[in-house]
Amino acid sequence: MKTALTIAGSDSSGGAGIAADIKTMTANGVYAMCAITALTAQNTMGVSAIWEVTPDFLGDQLDAVFSDIVPDAVKIGMVSSGKLVCVMAERLRFYKARNVVVDPVMVATSGSSLIKTDAISALEKELFPLATLITPNIPEAEVLCGSKISNREDMKRVCKEIYDKYKCSVLLKGGHSETSAHDLLYSDGGYEWFCGKRIETENTHGTGCTLSSAVASNLAKGLSLADSVRRSKEYVSGALAAGLSLGRGSGPMNHAFDLHSKFAEDKRASVL
Repeated sequence: MKTALTIAGSDSSGGAGIAADIKTMTANGVYAMCAITALTAQNTMGVSAIWEVTPDFLGDQLDAVFSDIVPDAVKIGMVSSGKLVCVMAERLRFYKARNVVVDPVMVATSGSSLIKTDAISALEKELFPLATLITPNIPEAEVLCGSKISNREDMKRVCKEIYDKYKCSVLLKGGHSETSAHDLLYSDGGYEWFCGKRIETENTHGTGCTLSSAVASNLAKGLSLADSVRRSKEYVSGALAAGLSLGRGSGPMNHAFDLHSKFAEDKRASVL
């Protein structure tokens, strides 16, 4: 069985972060492992507290994973400080990590800030050059490139700028557009659009975490980058369309929408 490691923060409401990553990796057929960068107190309405792990403890977690079950892919999500980024990058270089997908999480779906200023520069300097793929959404890409993204031509320009600067493939997610959900992949000098129909739902908590984890899972299984993105986008669309409605804010998706197992069935009616 192929394996994938998520390095990210927790989400006590289960819709994003480590929780979403593990659910996604499991649903996409790989064995999921984790290294936690921070504990968060959050729900569908926002983040109320963040408690970072120490750099030494993050390093210990990564050593524990890589020295025993070497991951076939690594997904990196919320890293709130530069010191944690530096530890992570050093360990990934040491273990020669493969198929590294970086989701530069900066702001939660609820609008809460999840990253310190020093972590952004550390991401750019230390982690992006190690990445196979980075997956910014439009607001995150605007931070990285320092300019506004208003249309498809802007998306193409920014993807190339980021690729040229960090030498890693870029998947720019267009889900923040009001009219479409088209994503753009720039890799090896070429563009590829992944068009999608916008699904009308307010329950989008954890979409970025889910997409990047699905891409990492598919890369772990040996799919090409383009096929990994295509399958992952289809998975996220299915999870959104399943219509799960939990919480009083931006609720989570149904990561288990496509599980058909006797162990997942509710047998209470027959038992009673």
